[in-house]
Amino acid sequence: MAQTVSVIVGAEDRARLAALLSDRNRPLKHVQRANIIVLSAERLPVQEVARRAGVSRPAVWRWQVRYAEQGVDGLLRDKTRKPGRAPLPTTTVAKVLALTCSEPPGAVTHWTGRAMAKTVGISLRAVQRIWEANRLQPHRLRTFKRSSDPAFAAKVEDIVGLYMDPPCHAVVLSIDEKSQIQALDRTQPGLPLKPGKCGTMTHDYKRNGTTTLFAALNTLDGTVVGRCMPKHTHKEFIKFLAAVERAVPAGKVIHAIVDNYATHTHPKVLAWLADHPRWVFHFTPKSASWINAVEGFFSIITRRSIRRGVFKSVADLQDAIARYIRAHNKAAKPFVWTKPADGIFAKLDRLPAPSE
Repeated sequence: MAQTVSVIVGAEDRARLAALLSDRNRPLKHVQRANIIVLSAERLPVQEVARRAGVSRPAVWRWQVRYAEQGVDGLLRDKTRKPGRAPLPTTTVAKVLALTCSEPPGAVTHWTGRAMAKTVGISLRAVQRIWEANRLQPHRLRTFKRSSDPAFAAKVEDIVGLYMDPPCHAVVLSIDEKSQIQALDRTQPGLPLKPGKCGTMTHDYKRNGTTTLFAALNTLDGTVVGRCMPKHTHKEFIKFLAAVERAVPAGKVIHAIVDNYATHTHPKVLAWLADHPRWVFHFTPKSASWINAVEGFFSIITRRSIRRGVFKSVADLQDAIARYIRAHNKAAKPFVWTKPADGIFAKLDRLPAPSE
């Protein structure tokens, strides 16, 4: 659009425009439009009018034409727009919701937005808006595993009680092993991270052996005692317990939280415990390793030190693990468990009952 009119402002219109410019209660858009006409009447170039009014040149041309056609009243009215699309009928929305919560036809497992749009006869975006408004996410699936341990409640209350109200003159250790950690070497060096591009790593790799990390997380201060060993039999477990025994000050009772792995209940392990009476084992329920606090540490060390690592040998892998544990212990914080046992039971009650 280019300038096609010459703005001429009479005395009456000039007074009305001046009143608009001085009225602090007027909307900003009305003030801008009045300013455009006043500046245009001074025969200023369009570029200068746009600069002083703080608008674009097409806006200057548009309001010059509007003033020429409708006067000052035209500056105070916006053009009517075509009405938007009518909202979807409630029956259509209800149909989308009902179909989403039912099995889709054919050999597919879940609804997609396009499949739903085609079935109902509406647009993909309309389906997405309905799903967003009703917090439906058919593309997502959350897995669960409910413990069938008959002593589940008692064990959970025991372990949560240790986390939230630890005994006096005792330490609470969460103990487990992370087995078969692979020392992987990449066939080619990757490229580093740089602006606009993520770091790279070859998909193929060379296996250089495995190690097992035994770890004991002290929930009172967050420190970790860790040892890497070639296997994870009862012999290595007893060696690790002996290392923890040396690390814990004398005179303190050791409450150890362990899972139901056969190594932890081996007769020789039980004999070792009998010779060390300050140790008390607390077993997690079956299929409930999530309650063992050291599992969180294993997840962190995997993501931050192991998964992207390049290791020429098992020794390199073990050195990397040892360095991470030392750095972790320097900045360790107490482990805090926030959900009481009652809250856990209430959440599990919403899940299906375990099959017999």
